[in-house]
Amino acid sequence: MNLENLKFIDLFAGIGGFYQAMSSYGAKCVFTSEWDKYAANTYETNYGIKPHGDITKINEIDIPEHDILCGGFPCQAFSVSGKQKGFEDSRGTLFFDIARIAKYHKPKLIFLENVRNFEKHDRGNTLKVVIRTLNELNYDVNYKVLNASDFGLPQNRKRIFLVCFRNDIVAEKFKFPDPINKKTSLIDILENNADVKIVDRPDIKIKKNFYIEKNQFGKIELPNKPIQIGIVNKGGQGERIYHPIGHAITLSAHGGGVGSKTGLYLINNKVRKLSTRECARIQGFKDNFKIISSQSQAYKQFGNSVAINVLKAILDKISKTQIIENKLLN
Repeated sequence: MNLENLKFIDLFAGIGGFYQAMSSYGAKCVFTSEWDKYAANTYETNYGIKPHGDITKINEIDIPEHDILCGGFPCQAFSVSGKQKGFEDSRGTLFFDIARIAKYHKPKLIFLENVRNFEKHDRGNTLKVVIRTLNELNYDVNYKVLNASDFGLPQNRKRIFLVCFRNDIVAEKFKFPDPINKKTSLIDILENNADVKIVDRPDIKIKKNFYIEKNQFGKIELPNKPIQIGIVNKGGQGERIYHPIGHAITLSAHGGGVGSKTGLYLINNKVRKLSTRECARIQGFKDNFKIISSQSQAYKQFGNSVAINVLKAILDKISKTQIIENKLLN
């Protein structure tokens, strides 16, 4: 499926993770929607496109024709860090706005992302409803949980991705990408002079004999996962300390503790959170991405975003998937 010049819409757009990945393959954004004003401002600043607001208040007739519908629909209703109310939560029902838009426009591809727990929420019934709904709209649903750690980003971020081709154009079964063989660590993305407060308090406890694995030649083996080496307070959420030779824990838009949203890391013998620029880097955003919001809002935006490297790996597979060309033109 040649993505170049295909039209896509970017729903629940956040700060443009899907936009960056889709644009890198030559696709053209014709519509975007984001209801958080701070995220929308960041999106407009970086891409020159002003997102429309609340998608629930936008008639599908007013949305331009498009080939691909993209959306990282709100995850709080399904996240383990939330209350997991699913479709009982108004944020959970936003999937049905995707469905009504797809029913009217019939895009060739629907590309979605959500939290890992979405797969098992309500004993799998939530996912079954989504699959059944998309099947009834004549889409072949493919889904898989992928980890950003496996695609060149030093962040343990497991998310479910759904790639749904319209039944009448797909010529072969879609296959998700395999993990790439690339070792990374937080050290690769750290700023020299990060603008973030140092955590200095008497209840910090660092393990004296934490072990960093080495190979037969004495070289450090990058673990490609977080390595906890200490705690603050009682070691609850946001109170665990990690070594930068490993990966970051999952960025979050919410959460408590002194290390909320990013976790805590022992960097140059000092304990601190990640900076907003470091958060951008472990989500795959380049340094030319403009961070214009307050620190608090920026943490939220990157916590809500999608790992760009994973999207690009999936798009590479999509671009190599054979489709029925004469149907694509319809």
